[in-house]
Amino acid sequence: MALAARLEGFLARKGISFSELPIDQVTSLDAAVIASGQPQGDFIQATLLIDVSGVVMAVHKFDSTLDLEAVQELTGRRLQPLTARQTSRLFTDCDPGFSPPIGAAYDLQVLVDEDATLTDRALFTGGTDRSLVEMDGRSFRLALAGSRKGHLVIRGPANGGREALTLEEVADKLQKLYRLPPMPALALRILRLTSNTDATARELAELIEFDPSLTAQVMRYARSALFNYPGQINSVQEAVTRVLGFDRVAHVALGIASVRAFDVPRSGMLGMDNFWRHSLYCAFMCQNMAQYCSADKGLAYLCGLLHNFGLLLVGHLFPAEFEELNGLREANPEASMQSLEQQVFGHGENEQILAVGHGAIGGILHRLWQLPDPVVKAAGMHQHAGYNGEHENYVLMVQLANALLKQRGIGDEFNDDNVPSLLASLGLEPWVLEQLNSEIDRVSSDLDALASSLSS
Repeated sequence: MALAARLEGFLARKGISFSELPIDQVTSLDAAVIASGQPQGDFIQATLLIDVSGVVMAVHKFDSTLDLEAVQELTGRRLQPLTARQTSRLFTDCDPGFSPPIGAAYDLQVLVDEDATLTDRALFTGGTDRSLVEMDGRSFRLALAGSRKGHLVIRGPANGGREALTLEEVADKLQKLYRLPPMPALALRILRLTSNTDATARELAELIEFDPSLTAQVMRYARSALFNYPGQINSVQEAVTRVLGFDRVAHVALGIASVRAFDVPRSGMLGMDNFWRHSLYCAFMCQNMAQYCSADKGLAYLCGLLHNFGLLLVGHLFPAEFEELNGLREANPEASMQSLEQQVFGHGENEQILAVGHGAIGGILHRLWQLPDPVVKAAGMHQHAGYNGEHENYVLMVQLANALLKQRGIGDEFNDDNVPSLLASLGLEPWVLEQLNSEIDRVSSDLDALASSLSS
């Protein structure tokens, strides 16, 4: 039986009936809901919260957004979401991201939203990434016996009775509802040139030199101390042939040109200044990591550079909400981006679209822009811990790079990652971390200067 051991034991002791609903292996609860094909309104989820007095589980419907102010009013406590690492320590018998909403099985205090107690059918994770638990309403209420009931969620007229959206449907709705930015013409020409195996350094240089600003930025990059080139560099072609190489110039130019599609403020933890800093550090680290992972260095660099474009798209399409998200990110460094995005976007009229998170939205945009599949996957899945699937190495390299950068205060999310697990999944020895950190120490000032120049 594919249930977490403690949950299975609890249900057996209490004599609570349930059935198991197998699904294909997935990487997140969101993906499980989509894979099941069942109505979102039947799903129940658990949100884990913590303060100095301990951990509390809040149980509510999947298609609702937890209202932390309502929780505070009910409990008199200022609770904040647990980090992924804190959660994994509590749910040691569960796959990461699949915590069952039956807190009594784990000796946790439980708050339950009153809407969840009225359900006639409850679907929820049983602690694994390949099955769901189904209960009738009476059995579910028995499993929650002793929980404190209250009004815990933000309610809106769109809640309830909706079918799960596939990512293809999300992409379709995004295109229909919003004017998605096309890939800038110059970026598209660079992308087409790089797909031509017969393309030359001269052709790439001539294409870049059509744009004076891009030319200046590529030249500044080539002349930086990152490469310590001892001679003079007087043209883009020299930058390509003598210093950077075809792929690196193409990828940097593609990133710079692509960012022009978005109108996003520079300031704040999610603004363009920090976006470039995060992206350049992540790209550099992924490129260095690739040599230890039998991966393509150029492709790894591009995955790191472009993995967070979903945030730019969110900022471009929803400037007011992005400003709110930017403020929440600064005020809640321990909260996950997923929980903050739910707080801002989880109750709007297009909740289903935005609930997939900025990672998935970035992956959708990259696919529409016809970027390489590993870049699409790295953007779409970089928020999903424990990813196992297509182009896995590139996704995991981005995740490991982000985990190491969090330790330096770089990035948009600061809750802990399981670095030993990521190392093991990539087949890397711990000494590789020392090498990667040493390389970053060596070039950090140059990356900072480059990031500042690119965002201006």
